[in-house]
Amino acid sequence: MTEETEADGSEAGESEVGADSEQENDGGRFDRLPETDKDRSVAGRPSREAVLDWWVDRYGVPRETFEGYTFWEKGSGKLWAFAGDLSSPIAIEGLGLTFLRVRQEHWKPTTNAVQRFGHRATHNVIEVSEGEARAFVAGYDQEIEWEGDWGYLIVARELAGEREPLGVGLYLYGELRSQVPKGRQRDL
Repeated sequence: MTEETEADGSEAGESEVGADSEQENDGGRFDRLPETDKDRSVAGRPSREAVLDWWVDRYGVPRETFEGYTFWEKGSGKLWAFAGDLSSPIAIEGLGLTFLRVRQEHWKPTTNAVQRFGHRATHNVIEVSEGEARAFVAGYDQEIEWEGDWGYLIVARELAGEREPLGVGLYLYGELRSQVPKGRQRDL
């Protein structure tokens, strides 16, 4: 029996990560998102392309906003953004900022991501009054009229002549539900 060598130097019959084999998601390490869906090696893991498309489609945040960032998954559906590049996988506790929850029916941006990148959003941003902003950051749900899409919105308030993203709100049936994490809620 002779061994055949593939063009990349691997032996024929060796298992490679790719479309033919699926790896498991490992919650104890960070794995870089694949560039495209066809590059996926872990079932259910989104690609960088899908994440960027979602930010563009849902909020109008330009793709170039994320140049220089790499995206990583740790755990099932918890994505992180890192302003830099490292080899993948990497076993560390934290990397950059929590960015997006994806392994659920509707993807949800994190408060960190919205506060960092939401100023570039052109749609699905609900601007609230001073009183509504105070109630929102304190964690209260409130009835607010909104003519746009339902779902996860960027909640913003004008401060010093600029629109400032406060966090993520879930808008359903005429109600804006605060998604500000309990540990970050404040009475102002």
